[in-house]
Parts: sequence; C-alpha cells; structure tokens
Amino acid sequence: MRLQEFWSRLDEQFGSMRAQTVARDHVFSVLGGRTALDAIDKGVPVRKVWLAICDAYDVPPRDR
Repeated sequence: MRLQEFWSRLDEQFGSMRAQTVARDHVFSVLGGRTALDAIDKGVPVRKVWLAICDAYDVPPRDR
C-alpha cells in the first residue's frame, strides 16, 4: 500500500477532518505505542498501520 492510498482510504472511512485526528492523535499499542504518523515515520509498513487503524476502529472487512 502506498502512502497516497493510505490517506485516500483514511479520508473515505473517517472524513478528512477526523482522518487527520486518527492519524495524528490516536496511540496504537500494536504499533509500539505510536501514532499512525509516528509509526510511518519510523518505517512501519503503511499497510500494517492501516490494518492497525482498521482493527482499532472496527472498519468492516470489505473496506480494509
């Protein structure tokens, strides 16, 4: 998954305002206690970050 696709899916799922908050403010234990943006900056694969968000926010399987 490319970063552009990550942002598109995040915007589609949460809306542009909430997507920014989810990525910037929510700390995910499965990402080592990092936010999504911090995890991506530290080299965690974007797909893994996306799936962590999906799990935390109960995104339906068809949207993952």
